[in-house]
Amino acid sequence: MKRIIFALAALIPAAMLGQNLADIEKRVTEFKLANGITFLVYERHQAPVVSFFSRINAGSADDPKGQSGLAHMFEHMAFKGTTTVGSLNLPEELKAMAAVEAAYDALTAERNLASESNPEKIKKLEEGLKKAIEKANGFVDKERFTKVLEENGAVGLNAFTSLDETAYIMSLPANKLELWFAMESDRFINPVYREFYNERGVIREEYRQRVESDPTGRLVYEMLTVAFSTNPYRTHPAGVPSDIESYRFADAQAFRKIYYVPSNIVIGVSGDVDPVEVKKLAEKYFAKMTGGPKPTGIMTKENEQQGEKRLIVESPSQPVVAIGYKRPNVLDKADTLFDVLTTLLSSGRTSLLNKELVQDKKIALAAQAIASFPGGRRENLMLVFLVPNAGKTTEDCEKAAYEIFERLKKEKISDEQLKRVKTQLRAQLIRSLDSNSGMAQNLVTTKAMFGNWRMIFTQLDDLDKVSADDVMQAANKYLIAKNRTVAMTAQPSQSAKQ
Repeated sequence: MKRIIFALAALIPAAMLGQNLADIEKRVTEFKLANGITFLVYERHQAPVVSFFSRINAGSADDPKGQSGLAHMFEHMAFKGTTTVGSLNLPEELKAMAAVEAAYDALTAERNLASESNPEKIKKLEEGLKKAIEKANGFVDKERFTKVLEENGAVGLNAFTSLDETAYIMSLPANKLELWFAMESDRFINPVYREFYNERGVIREEYRQRVESDPTGRLVYEMLTVAFSTNPYRTHPAGVPSDIESYRFADAQAFRKIYYVPSNIVIGVSGDVDPVEVKKLAEKYFAKMTGGPKPTGIMTKENEQQGEKRLIVESPSQPVVAIGYKRPNVLDKADTLFDVLTTLLSSGRTSLLNKELVQDKKIALAAQAIASFPGGRRENLMLVFLVPNAGKTTEDCEKAAYEIFERLKKEKISDEQLKRVKTQLRAQLIRSLDSNSGMAQNLVTTKAMFGNWRMIFTQLDDLDKVSADDVMQAANKYLIAKNRTVAMTAQPSQSAKQ
């Protein structure tokens, strides 16, 4: 996920609106409730709409051991409704849900007897669990939480779980501001984990689609397990099938108790709003949220890599090669240089990989460089994807890419190239900030990652200071074989077919 950088580029669209930096900053209001929830409000009155971005500073990298995918599971649960929305008969539903857990406990206890377990009893308990789940699901007013919002004009209603965060997104008409506060606070304060075991199956199906049935997804999944030895980024956000199939209702409750606490939440509100009214509504609806201390954020550090790592994933699909170089997290002073490097390599037709490998030499069908993958809070990878052209191989692509990387180490890029890269980076930010949803997300992301939303308006200084010498030094320091993991797909071997 590309993080927010160099956002002072917002001055360009702002200038189109006759604004200046000081005026933009005046439009941002930050406040923190007594319980620790931080709000960032941006006034933009061009249209009577408001966008919201709620970020919990916990993602798949925070999944408990043996429960990979749980953060993603919890994201799904957040749409299942609350004690006030989503039930046809809440008292009876809660009783039925408790009966499900009791039935599951009984089944688990019998299975844990191992060789002493009774197959017939297990079958009977499985049937009892199925019936208990069906009964509990019978009390569910399906999709009611979502329907209430959509019936009131919500668009872009969505959520996502990355390795670093879980986020909830939507836009509403400005006159529905209080509805959002009522609904969003309700699902954070009074969640009901309806259809938990059905949704566990949905998460497992998503794994199948994103990893098992997607050759590139499988390649990335396997690459992460090799590239990282101790960093939790080694486990893909999709999770591990055996973990997904085993976690329980109580596991979700425990996860919420640790991470869904006020001090771990940042919320962005951008659009046709009055910050004074937003604060009043925040106090009214969110101030009653309670929880434990802010998570410690202890991070296992990645062991130093001792040499190039390589892996081959057999697949009958189009060959792909992924080359990843270890790099520091986004808080490191070198962060800007990776954005310059990857933009130089693959942004636009004149970029080095696209011009040389795709257009001129026709070695590759496509080339893409990503500055920070798969997350940003921890040490991660600068990643390059290459797809061989007809008659070419992954080895051809790899060799050609290394030739370009070596040239970057020995020859300074031109002033024209550097100027073009900086212009492209500014343009990216223009596109991401020139909307209510983009501004809400950028404010929240910058606050959560850097501790200060004003970094949006100061990081361009780092970009302006980047020189051709800096780019060459970064290439020499980071684009080295010892720092590299290479993953590629290959046709299944003949022995595997027999």
